[in-house]
Amino acid sequence: MPHSVLFCDRNSAGIQLAEAIEAEINLVKASGVSASPIVYALPRGALPVAVPVALKLGCPLEIISAKKIARPEDPELAIGAVTADGLVIWSSRLHDAKTDPSLQLAFQEARSKAEAQLQQLAPYCRNVSSEGAIAILIDDGIATGMTTAVAILSLRLKRPAAVWIATPVAPLSLMAMLHEWSDKAIVLAQPQNFLSVSRFYDEFPQLEIEEAISCLQQVNDSRGAEETRGQGDKGTRGQGEI
Repeated sequence: MPHSVLFCDRNSAGIQLAEAIEAEINLVKASGVSASPIVYALPRGALPVAVPVALKLGCPLEIISAKKIARPEDPELAIGAVTADGLVIWSSRLHDAKTDPSLQLAFQEARSKAEAQLQQLAPYCRNVSSEGAIAILIDDGIATGMTTAVAILSLRLKRPAAVWIATPVAPLSLMAMLHEWSDKAIVLAQPQNFLSVSRFYDEFPQLEIEEAISCLQQVNDSRGAEETRGQGDKGTRGQGEI
């Protein structure tokens, strides 16, 4: 493995992240706070990371669909980010985002992608309310923080008790901002030299939509079955008591 590799794949990174998050949740519980966690993933790549976390915490797995906005001539460079419901942030270096036709076109294209993604994945979410909960936003890695920032804005509108950011890797230079944006930032690795998220994984394939759906089903279908069994047990106990 190259020296820069820190994680075998997204699932193994998620297992490590789940341990760190559970430890923080236990500290919160020990302090007397009773808020329940809900895990939110930035699809599609964050979903395999989020699955072990949601299973470890025994909570639902939801999504925040957000896409980076890039100039057509440089699709790899994020100049902003937008959610499916139209929340948008722009790079502080831009002063003409609202008047530049090419930037508005890029905004519309990114939003359309986020909307399409939400339509594909929303049926496999439980769509639980996060009001009063600890909303934990997970990504497979944070490079510029654009999509993370706009996703946090979207989560804040849901009125959770707290918003946490959790990711396997993010650049050291971004840590102050992550702590500023969130109530808690859990980052396993904070390298100083950061070129791309993929360099810190041995395996980092693009996730297909079928795999993304499978991740959501793995958590949310099993939770539905457990809740159904629990309701059945309560009904059985009630009949026995009568």
